[in-house]
Amino acid sequence: MKPNKSLIRKAHFLGTKIRNLRKRNRLTMEDLSARCVKVNADVAPSVSYLSMIERGKRVPSEEVLEIIAEVFQKDLNWFLDDVPEEAAITPNKGSRGGISGMALEPNFLFSNEILQIAIPEMLSQAGITGRQFAHLLIRAHQEHHQNHFPDLERSAEEVGQKRLPLSVDDLVAITRNMGLTIKWFNKTPQTVMDGMGMDTNSVVTSFFEPPNQIHINQLMKSQPQRLKYDLAVHIGHCVLHDKDGLKNVMVAGRNEVVPLPDGNQLNTSSVVEAQDILQAWRDFECSFFAGALLCPKVPFRQMLDRHGYEISTGKLAGVSESVAMRRMTAVSPYPHWHYFDAYAPGKLKAVYRGNGIPLPWGNMRMVEDPCQHWAVFRMINAPLQGTSSQISILNVGDEPRIYSCESIKVEDMAGNKHVLCAGIDLNPAIEAQGKDALSLATDLKQACVGSGGSANIPPSVKKDLMSVAKILNISWVERGIENPARLICSRGAVCPRDPSCYKSAV
Repeated sequence: MKPNKSLIRKAHFLGTKIRNLRKRNRLTMEDLSARCVKVNADVAPSVSYLSMIERGKRVPSEEVLEIIAEVFQKDLNWFLDDVPEEAAITPNKGSRGGISGMALEPNFLFSNEILQIAIPEMLSQAGITGRQFAHLLIRAHQEHHQNHFPDLERSAEEVGQKRLPLSVDDLVAITRNMGLTIKWFNKTPQTVMDGMGMDTNSVVTSFFEPPNQIHINQLMKSQPQRLKYDLAVHIGHCVLHDKDGLKNVMVAGRNEVVPLPDGNQLNTSSVVEAQDILQAWRDFECSFFAGALLCPKVPFRQMLDRHGYEISTGKLAGVSESVAMRRMTAVSPYPHWHYFDAYAPGKLKAVYRGNGIPLPWGNMRMVEDPCQHWAVFRMINAPLQGTSSQISILNVGDEPRIYSCESIKVEDMAGNKHVLCAGIDLNPAIEAQGKDALSLATDLKQACVGSGGSANIPPSVKKDLMSVAKILNISWVERGIENPARLICSRGAVCPRDPSCYKSAV
């Protein structure tokens, strides 16, 4: 269909507007083309045609423009010359999210030499072990970089050739090509058990023994998703670390050793050992590599986009819910994500906070008063099947923020039930569309306060949130908007359901 003459006369800045919209929403041309295909596969523009439109080399037909307008939730007339473009409100490029840092003065007290001397004594007095400290360092690094590690992505893509999905046979073939052999075991060797401080709630799933042997638990034959993940981790260990290091033991289950961000675990120790820090970092690298191998960035991002970021997309990729949800945070064009893996009553196995959301409980120790209105705790104690979506309001500093999350209850190989939760901060997405996020969040908070802590989302707020959800293309955000929003706090003891920390709003 040819563009109509009226459109051509008023389309001088159309390409610029589309480019600004695309970049404001952090989409590549490939992303935008895929979104258009989802709206209307028959008329959707190709990547090359979008490029010509943005450069002013082509004027799209009215049908194509309607598809682009649908993707960005704009009226068709907005793209024409006589409608001014709003200022491109984007998140501060200097801010990476995650844990906030602070400038420390005088600087000489925080030199490498002084810190290396002081840290062991500091950790001893604070009751934090060297392994726990390693965990915090890795998570801070991960959040500072918003889960983007291009070198690890490239290494995984070179091995897997960006194939999606990879089968167990594919991964076994990769191990053989690397000169590795696989040996199955029924009972974990006592030397491995002793080295890991195992308890009855844990299962050793596999371990690597230098120079080239991967030992795998026979139980894994009935767990192909976990088997693929373990193989991918061991492949990463060989690629990244040249098969060097300790036994590289993989554990499933909730034991009392300190968990690392992406699922591997290490024993606690009362002293800081350089080897602890190195091994913790290597385990993180291997785990990230495994996710990138099983869910390569571009193909998995496109798969998520086609399926609205549903957790069930992991089944299409042949991976567990945990791997799928963790990879969402790394491959999504929207950077403001968090991810929790929680066991009852208040123990975290994994934490990622690229959006800087405050923790509702400690992951270095159990807490007695986690706010029970967080989605992960509601699901732990509820007999729910499938997933659960929630819109939450949380004060961060003195300002309310709107969060959306999707949670699912799962069971590990040791039979322990736990809840996985992936979520996003909606305030930056609201602001990117030229809306006042603080005003919307305040209106929603007041509605919840007036209803005792939970309320249906007011129509005016709902309209703006639904528009943002469609632009983000995350289906569970849309589902959450249809449910009552909930006030949440960082600790139950400081937020009784009067609710005391929101009294100033009423």
